[in-house]
Amino acid sequence: MKKIFALLLLMVPVLGMAQESEGMMSLVADSTKIDAIPTLAEADSAYIQGDYLTAISMYEWIVQNQGVNATLYMNLGNCWLKRDEVAKAILCYERAYLIDPSDPDIRFNLELARTKTVDKVNPVNQLFIVVWFKKLLAVLDVNGWAVLTVVLFAITILLAGVLLFSKKSGIRKISFSFSAFFLLLSILSFIFATTQMGNLKERDTAIIMSPSVTVKSTPSSGGTDLFIIHEGRKVKILDSSMKEWVEIRLEDGNTGWVPVNVMEII
Repeated sequence: MKKIFALLLLMVPVLGMAQESEGMMSLVADSTKIDAIPTLAEADSAYIQGDYLTAISMYEWIVQNQGVNATLYMNLGNCWLKRDEVAKAILCYERAYLIDPSDPDIRFNLELARTKTVDKVNPVNQLFIVVWFKKLLAVLDVNGWAVLTVVLFAITILLAGVLLFSKKSGIRKISFSFSAFFLLLSILSFIFATTQMGNLKERDTAIIMSPSVTVKSTPSSGGTDLFIIHEGRKVKILDSSMKEWVEIRLEDGNTGWVPVNVMEII
């Protein structure tokens, strides 16, 4: 029972962080005053009418001043894609996916934008357990997993109560089996929630924004040229301690150094 209550206590900060996940993703507000504050409805209307530049400016103002959500980033990505700004579209879609990986429209639009990039990335073979974990992780967003964890754990507590207070051996056996099952599910759900929260906080991936970038062997323009990557490519940041250079890793495991100003953090 002590382990059960310990898990419940661990869920309290996770739920709190889950409720703040969208606020954590918001950007620093722009202090510049504007004559008319755009609304989401006006931004959506501009997008529907094909006025993508106006829609982009409105969406970005809302992002900077009112916080973000997955749908807002997806709409902004749609505008950039209509303008053939593929790298900016992918950046917005990746941010939307980071907030809500369960949205099929976000996944579809992201894959569509990736087809327009120069670099065609072949998926790396992964262990079945890794593929299974990632697919399950994308079933819900962080808030969904946090809520599900609490629900499953509450059921576990109820079944544990039946186990403790029931005097019938048959009911006690059934209660024990089901309480163990729901406890296992709640632990798994808790792992998914904390994993997604970690992804939101780490922010260790980026999108290449320059048309083409030569990856170097050392953090210097005089380093050996290793390979070339193009705009829209997703990279993982390994070392950002240098002021002007960042060490990156690609999906295929290749690593190298690129200038920090050629990418934007997801």
